[in-house]
Amino acid sequence: MDMKIELVPVPVSDTDRAIEFYKKVGFNVDHDFKVQPGLRFVQLTPPGSACSVVIGEGTTDMKVGTQSIQMVVASAQAAHDQLHDNGIEVTDIETLPWGIFTRFTDPDGNQWHLQELVPQQS
Repeated sequence: MDMKIELVPVPVSDTDRAIEFYKKVGFNVDHDFKVQPGLRFVQLTPPGSACSVVIGEGTTDMKVGTQSIQMVVASAQAAHDQLHDNGIEVTDIETLPWGIFTRFTDPDGNQWHLQELVPQQS
């Protein structure tokens, strides 16, 4: 039986500010529904991803700024440069035995780790 992760909550304090931030990162805004007062469902998808994130009032009980998500990219340097060019504060490249990383944090403190996979030594 296949099981595919579809949607991950990212707790934010200001939905509109978060939408603008994630658009600068390069995420697509798939849905933005104000269902009722206190419930707004915004689905955002990173380019090339089969999994999306959800932000918005009433979508999670998680504390704002507590989410940490890792994404795989073809090139950590290219991801770093694109984020930097789009005005996103991004860390220097870090090379570890299990991958090459760069990181950024959204305005609420949620952390994003971008990993370039490296060939495993046998």
